[in-house]
Amino acid sequence: MDALDLARLQFALTIIFHFFFVPLSIGLALFTAIFQTAWYRTKDEKYLRMTRFWGKLFLVNFALGVVTGIVQEFQFGMNWSAYSRFVGDVFGAPLAIEGLAAFFLESTFLGLWIFGWSRLSPRVHLATIWMVAFGTSISAFFILAANAWMQHPVGYTMNAVTQRAEMTDFMALMTNPTLWAHFPHTIAAAVATGGMFILGVSAWHLRKGRDLDVFRSSAAISLVITCVASIGVAFSGHLQAQMMTQQQPMKMAAAEALWDTESGAGFSIFAVGDVENGRNHFNIQLPHMLSVLSTNTWSGTVEGMNDLQAEYEQTYGPGSYLPVVWITYWTFRLMIGAGMLMIGLTLVGLWLLRTGRLETTRWYLWLLLPGIALPYAANTLGWMFTEMGRQPWVVFGLMKTADAVSVAVSAAAVATTVIGFTAIYGFLTVVDVTLLVRFSKAGPPPAGDVPTTVAVY
Repeated sequence: MDALDLARLQFALTIIFHFFFVPLSIGLALFTAIFQTAWYRTKDEKYLRMTRFWGKLFLVNFALGVVTGIVQEFQFGMNWSAYSRFVGDVFGAPLAIEGLAAFFLESTFLGLWIFGWSRLSPRVHLATIWMVAFGTSISAFFILAANAWMQHPVGYTMNAVTQRAEMTDFMALMTNPTLWAHFPHTIAAAVATGGMFILGVSAWHLRKGRDLDVFRSSAAISLVITCVASIGVAFSGHLQAQMMTQQQPMKMAAAEALWDTESGAGFSIFAVGDVENGRNHFNIQLPHMLSVLSTNTWSGTVEGMNDLQAEYEQTYGPGSYLPVVWITYWTFRLMIGAGMLMIGLTLVGLWLLRTGRLETTRWYLWLLLPGIALPYAANTLGWMFTEMGRQPWVVFGLMKTADAVSVAVSAAAVATTVIGFTAIYGFLTVVDVTLLVRFSKAGPPPAGDVPTTVAVY
């Protein structure tokens, strides 16, 4: 492997590790705020115990997520200096604002929430956790603004002298339609991640018969929210698929192993392709469903990879513009499959909750524990699809990945950091999982041991 391959591998590994923490932090922050709001309104101690319990798990995950996130931006300067030079003028604003949101807004209000239980009024203290939840979402927004520009560049001009992209319209960056398709999809996925985590832990305690009042309410609230969020992920994903068909048609074609342009294109269920000759050996399809997914019409036209390859060669010059088709194809399917399983699992749970059998249906409670992995799988596969499907572009239509790597960094140097980061991140993941499991099994603080009022100063 050369320096380019190793740099890509390193960035993929570190961002996958980092994104294990991010959606759970966003989701748990929102659920903690909801539980504390319920306590503020009802003064029922079970909601306070829920707040303290799920808030502790949020803090563990948030702390480790911050550590893993710091490394991400360093890689731009170390392994991808040509890329950083090219996009620095565009990325400077959203990444700076994200840094302010993450390290000032989130951290400040998180500190007030942690240390303000006996020092702030109930209303002010409640406001601090809502500000934390708001801050995590704002932080995600500006990160996605940067990523959306890579998918669909807007609000810039190319400097003919420096050969750099320079931002000319900040509002165009903030109103990028790709951003507004990605943002609700990402936030809904994060809420679903937090909800499935709460459901899995609650199911474990319900099977053990422990703290039934706390975990019965936790499961009921998270079931409703997680089901809505999971359906929201599906609908926002549909919107993204339509936008992707317009902005990055090669990615959609690769996702469906569609080699030749078709009207009334079918949705591929299982295909075995021949990339060298640009065709499929065989392809099991749902007739017309790809056209419905991509264009909302029964006979809409969807461009194929062979036609797009010829078009891109004329536009951008010789070379292959196909992504790694099998990765794009299967990550798309597995992502959708994990999302559908989440929807099905939560719908069954809502039916059991309505019939009063949720905590007594042991097979369902058993399924919820491994169900924690479903949103993690969907999140990881979704980002793999998004980034791998854009190849060979790092900035679509403007800069290829091969041109973005640092020319002065050797393969040996990148290989060393790949090994080092993998070891460190693997250790942090083990620490995070160990702490989450330990605190999850310990359960909430006993009734009566949690202060039910806070002082007013």
